Amino acid sequence: MRHAYVYDAVRTPFGRYGGALSGARPDDLAAFVVGEQVRRAPSLDPALIDDVILGNANGAGEENRDVARMAVLLAGLPLSVPGATVNRLCGSSLEAAVQAARAVESGDADVLIAGGVESMSRAPWVMLKPERAFPAVNAELASTTLGWRLVNPSMEPEWTVSLGEATERLREKHGITRERQDDFAVRSHLLAHEAWEAGHYANLVSPYEGPGAGREPLARDEPVRPGTSVELLAELRPSFRPDGTITAGNASPLTDGASAALIGSEAAADLTGLAPLARIAGRATVAGEPQYFGFAPVAAAERALERSGITWADVAAVELNEAFAAQSLACVDAWGIDLCIVNAWGGATALGHPLGASGTRILGTLARRLRSTGERWGVAAICIGVGQGMAVVLENVEAQA
Repeated sequence: MRHAYVYDAVRTPFGRYGGALSGARPDDLAAFVVGEQVRRAPSLDPALIDDVILGNANGAGEENRDVARMAVLLAGLPLSVPGATVNRLCGSSLEAAVQAARAVESGDADVLIAGGVESMSRAPWVMLKPERAFPAVNAELASTTLGWRLVNPSMEPEWTVSLGEATERLREKHGITRERQDDFAVRSHLLAHEAWEAGHYANLVSPYEGPGAGREPLARDEPVRPGTSVELLAELRPSFRPDGTITAGNASPLTDGASAALIGSEAAADLTGLAPLARIAGRATVAGEPQYFGFAPVAAAERALERSGITWADVAAVELNEAFAAQSLACVDAWGIDLCIVNAWGGATALGHPLGASGTRILGTLARRLRSTGERWGVAAICIGVGQGMAVVLENVEAQA
């Protein structure tokens, strides 16, 4: 079997809900990162791209009708380049990267773009179609921005609690205090700010200059608050329970953005003019109780490590998507790893979590972190609504050599 490699990764800055990217359609955001990924590969003939696979969690608005294919067309790629859209909720773009890797390993492809997009600002309201003509009752609109809607009445009520309530239950189960959550959130903001100041995101983020960009392109992640503190976060009210611990300050904010990664075989080095950053060494997807979705990355990462033939003792860098500080801490505790190797350039609590884009954000960040430090092994992991988790193990090609 052939190996699959990450050659490059790029994303838009992430914009706040209703913020700087709210004027940009999700298909335009997707087209921007697809176009940027082609532009950054100096020798790549776009006609040689075997497929574009993008993740998207909502798919209810302007990104409908296969946003990957729409992105190919809007980016001006040859009409011969296909596109497929996948949905594994928060893990959608990581799923896209895994599917791209499988295509390479099986010999079906040499060069693919994998990524994802979400505009949580522009996610529409939807309503059920009436079952008969001329109904005499009112119709109710449901927001598609986040969480359950139009729930099947046969679903177990325990499974369909809100994401916030589910995380309150998880932190109770694992004894995660409000103080630890707020400390973790402040750390995320400070590390994200420091990473931006140090230039770590310079080759990972391209200022968005596409349609709907506004007068000045967004150049940095909008939600990052370097001036936050534990004292400020302690003043925030709980969001889901009167006596709860989860607040707007220790959870990932609603955001808009897109990300992409260039995935290829060994032959892709000559086709793209790029050297590979990291080898995709292992991956895993797991599932469990829907209400404990936040803990699913634990088993996913451990299974991916086993398939890679390494252990946590070999791992030098972890990118764990911070849907909530509480679930992130529960995962780190269960792994028994040092927090200092987790999200060293900040995480989703600070950067934001546009659902369909987060998977390739953490994958690309992990590849660049490994290259920056010279360490060999890293893990990208993400929790997924409705009880799933995914993880990918990367091996730094330079460290391997």
